[in-house]
Amino acid sequence: MEKTLMAGRPRTLMQAHEVLVHIRPARDASLPAWLEYYRRSAALYVQIAEVDPGHDGEAMYWAQREGRRAEELAARLSLRR
Repeated sequence: MEKTLMAGRPRTLMQAHEVLVHIRPARDASLPAWLEYYRRSAALYVQIAEVDPGHDGEAMYWAQREGRRAEELAARLSLRR
């Protein structure tokens, strides 16, 4: 997944959305796979906020949204142990 995110390095919010759609796990993927996806999504959106100033607010919204999802999944996974 790391190579996919780095290939072509998205420079706009729309490019980030497109990359993340292509690497999104299958609906029935494991919770750890989704956790990794949401963490990577959040990190990518933070990067986009820095390089796409016209969409920095929206990119940060997405970063926070994906970050919350990652936190929720991490909590669910820790309860299973």
